[in-house]
Amino acid sequence: QVQLVESGGGLVQAGGSLRLSCAASGSIFSINAMGWYRQAPGKQRELVATISNSGSTNYADFVKGRFTISRDNAKNMVYLQMNSLKPEDTAVYYCKMVVVSLTSKAYQYWGQGTQVTVSS
Repeated sequence: QVQLVESGGGLVQAGGSLRLSCAASGSIFSINAMGWYRQAPGKQRELVATISNSGSTNYADFVKGRFTISRDNAKNMVYLQMNSLKPEDTAVYYCKMVVVSLTSKAYQYWGQGTQVTVSS
Protein backbone atom coordinates (compact mmCIF):
# COMPACT_ATOMS: atom_id res chain seq x y z
CA GLN A 1 0.00 0.00 0.00
CA VAL A 2 1.15 3.55 -0.77
CA GLN A 3 0.14 6.80 0.85
CA LEU A 4 0.50 10.30 -0.57
CA VAL A 5 0.51 13.24 1.82
CA GLU A 6 0.30 16.82 0.58
CA SER A 7 1.28 19.95 2.43
CA GLY A 8 1.85 23.63 1.81
CA GLY A 9 -1.62 24.90 1.02
CA GLY A 10 -3.10 27.95 2.68
CA LEU A 11 -4.45 31.45 2.24
CA VAL A 12 -2.47 33.96 0.20
CA GLN A 13 -3.14 37.32 -1.40
CA ALA A 14 -3.29 37.71 -5.15
CA GLY A 15 0.20 38.00 -6.55
CA GLY A 16 1.66 35.89 -3.77
CA SER A 17 3.36 32.51 -3.82
CA LEU A 18 2.92 29.10 -2.29
CA ARG A 19 4.87 25.88 -2.56
CA LEU A 20 3.02 22.59 -2.40
CA SER A 21 4.74 19.34 -1.48
CA CYS A 22 3.60 15.75 -1.81
CA ALA A 23 5.40 12.82 -0.23
CA ALA A 24 4.84 9.17 -1.07
CA SER A 25 5.48 6.37 1.40
CA GLY A 26 4.88 2.64 1.52
CA SER A 27 5.73 -0.25 -0.79
CA ILE A 28 7.48 1.65 -3.56
CA PHE A 29 9.94 0.30 -6.08
CA SER A 30 9.90 3.38 -8.28
CA ILE A 31 7.61 6.18 -9.33
CA ASN A 32 6.80 6.97 -12.93
CA ALA A 33 4.73 10.06 -13.63
CA MET A 34 3.87 12.56 -10.92
CA GLY A 35 1.38 15.33 -11.24
CA TRP A 36 -0.75 18.01 -9.67
CA TYR A 37 -4.45 18.48 -10.30
CA ARG A 38 -6.98 20.88 -8.85
CA GLN A 39 -10.69 21.07 -8.28
CA ALA A 40 -12.58 24.26 -7.62
CA PRO A 41 -16.08 24.24 -6.10
CA GLY A 42 -18.66 23.18 -8.67
CA LYS A 43 -16.03 22.30 -11.25
CA GLN A 44 -14.38 19.13 -12.45
CA ARG A 45 -10.90 18.17 -11.40
CA GLU A 46 -8.36 19.47 -13.92
CA LEU A 47 -4.73 18.87 -14.69
CA VAL A 48 -2.28 21.52 -13.52
CA ALA A 49 1.12 20.01 -14.28
CA THR A 50 2.86 16.68 -14.71
CA ILE A 51 6.45 15.51 -14.62
CA SER A 52 7.81 12.24 -15.95
CA ASN A 53 10.47 10.08 -14.32
CA SER A 54 12.95 11.58 -16.79
CA GLY A 55 12.00 15.11 -15.78
CA SER A 56 9.88 16.10 -18.77
CA THR A 57 7.18 18.52 -17.73
CA ASN A 58 3.75 19.46 -19.02
CA TYR A 59 1.63 22.41 -17.89
CA ALA A 60 -1.91 23.54 -18.34
CA ASP A 61 -2.04 26.77 -20.32
CA PHE A 62 -3.53 28.68 -17.39
CA VAL A 63 -0.42 28.12 -15.24
CA LYS A 64 2.36 28.35 -17.80
CA GLY A 65 4.98 30.83 -16.71
CA ARG A 66 3.61 31.00 -13.15
CA PHE A 67 3.84 27.46 -11.76
CA THR A 68 6.80 25.08 -11.72
CA ILE A 69 6.62 21.36 -11.02
CA SER A 70 9.66 19.47 -9.78
CA ARG A 71 10.46 16.14 -8.18
CA ASP A 72 12.97 14.55 -5.86
CA ASN A 73 13.23 10.87 -6.74
CA ALA A 74 15.40 10.05 -3.74
CA LYS A 75 12.70 11.33 -1.40
CA ASN A 76 9.68 10.19 -3.47
CA MET A 77 8.39 13.74 -3.51
CA VAL A 78 6.85 16.13 -5.98
CA TYR A 79 6.58 19.89 -5.59
CA LEU A 80 4.56 22.67 -7.13
CA GLN A 81 5.94 26.19 -6.87
CA MET A 82 3.09 28.60 -7.49
CA ASN A 83 3.91 32.25 -8.19
CA SER A 84 1.77 35.20 -9.23
CA LEU A 85 -1.28 33.52 -7.80
CA LYS A 86 -4.71 34.69 -8.90
CA PRO A 87 -8.11 34.34 -7.20
CA GLU A 88 -9.11 31.88 -9.92
CA ASP A 89 -6.34 29.56 -8.72
CA THR A 90 -8.42 28.92 -5.61
CA ALA A 91 -9.08 25.18 -5.41
CA VAL A 92 -8.22 21.97 -3.66
CA TYR A 93 -4.94 20.74 -5.11
CA TYR A 94 -4.27 17.01 -5.40
CA CYS A 95 -1.09 15.18 -6.22
CA LYS A 96 -1.11 11.97 -8.21
CA MET A 97 1.64 9.42 -8.71
CA VAL A 98 2.00 6.29 -10.79
CA VAL A 99 3.87 3.98 -8.46
CA VAL A 100 5.61 0.78 -9.46
CA SER A 101 5.28 -1.71 -6.62
CA LEU A 102 7.80 -4.21 -5.34
CA THR A 103 6.00 -6.80 -7.51
CA SER A 104 6.57 -4.63 -10.62
CA LYS A 105 2.93 -3.63 -11.02
CA ALA A 106 2.00 0.01 -11.59
CA TYR A 107 -0.77 1.66 -9.61
CA GLN A 108 -2.16 5.17 -9.55
CA TYR A 109 -2.49 6.92 -6.21
CA TRP A 110 -3.99 10.25 -5.17
CA GLY A 111 -3.29 12.44 -2.20
CA GLN A 112 -6.01 13.72 0.09
CA GLY A 113 -5.85 17.26 -1.26
CA THR A 114 -4.69 20.58 0.15
CA GLN A 115 -6.72 23.78 0.02
CA VAL A 116 -5.28 26.82 -1.74
CA THR A 117 -7.22 30.05 -1.35
CA VAL A 118 -6.17 33.23 -3.11
CA SER A 119 -7.80 36.44 -1.96
CA SER A 120 -8.21 39.47 -4.19
